[in-house]
Amino acid sequence: MMKITAIASIASAAALLAACGQGGDSAQQNAEETVNATQDMTSGVVGQTSAATMGTNTVEGFVTNLAVGNMYELQAAEIAQAKSTNADVKALAAMIRTDHTRAGEKLSATAPTAAPNVAVPTTLDQRRQGLIDNLNAASAGDFDKVYLEQQVAAHNETLTLLNGFSDNADAPTLAALARELVPTVTQHRDRAQQLLDAMG
Repeated sequence: MMKITAIASIASAAALLAACGQGGDSAQQNAEETVNATQDMTSGVVGQTSAATMGTNTVEGFVTNLAVGNMYELQAAEIAQAKSTNADVKALAAMIRTDHTRAGEKLSATAPTAAPNVAVPTTLDQRRQGLIDNLNAASAGDFDKVYLEQQVAAHNETLTLLNGFSDNADAPTLAALARELVPTVTQHRDRAQQLLDAMG
């Protein structure tokens, strides 16, 4: 994980230095977008690794990762509905907001009895807060692409988490919730990918 972070930091610094040599506000904007895109890509790799290891191996890891991922989805959808001018992207964000609100409610109802010793997080972790910051910083012209790329990566991460925990015998009610959420999360991922592909 440290190696991935180091590579991302080097790539970000290189992009920033290259853009600084170009001069002007446009170069600064391009540099920031390059850095943010690198951070988003790195976040996807780190997220997949985390979901496949910590998230699927323990009840606490599953509850924590699902709760934080769900919060990220809700905040990202809210930003997309405010910033996007694309009707299809706005419709996807609305669907995600509805479905992830419901998923959060189900997790909140299930976790206290299925995992009484696990505190359900109420704030984003640093990695996902970085994704939200990058969404807020995205220019109008790049916003939809940034949002959709994040959504594909985030939903792939969640699917890794859900599929990996779906047969957990230590917490059968949470495992059942994981299985229940797979089709919805798959639908979100596939729709985001379709919209992204349509952008060329």
